[in-house]
Amino acid sequence: MFQSIKNKTPLLKSKSRQEAFPLRPKKMETVGEATPRVAVVVFVVKGNSVLLGKRRSSIGDSTFALPGGHLEFGESFEGCAAREVMEETGLEIEKMKLLTVTNNVFKEAPKPSHYVTVFMRATLVDPNQDPENMEPEKCEGWDWYDWLNLPTPLFWPLEKMVNSGFNPFSD
Repeated sequence: MFQSIKNKTPLLKSKSRQEAFPLRPKKMETVGEATPRVAVVVFVVKGNSVLLGKRRSSIGDSTFALPGGHLEFGESFEGCAAREVMEETGLEIEKMKLLTVTNNVFKEAPKPSHYVTVFMRATLVDPNQDPENMEPEKCEGWDWYDWLNLPTPLFWPLEKMVNSGFNPFSD
């Protein structure tokens, strides 16, 4: 049991779980055991444009998203970024930089999930490379979009960042 240092009263006896741990969400009811996962996504930049693909997925279907995927055991963020971009688009990237990390909880069915998302920025090794749709079962295709004229709808975590004023071109 935790005690307050000042008045030595037990915290957990006098307060509810939510009051004692205000930053902790109320326990969610999900089917099965939901475990947070780590995703690495990449702002592949070219001029003032970013590479986006239209998702085919149970989460965010038909929304535009960055290339990326799950971090594998023992993998660096940079290694995951390079692997995922190559697997999904056939593009070789370099100059990778960690931009930010977000905490995204998807409560809706069909698949409630929780992702810690690592956002990276990278450039193309060869600026003349064209993206290919290497996983057509997961994506309708890839294209370059001007940062100030992005398509809609955006995948929720990306939309949230764009609406907050985030700029992947700033350091």
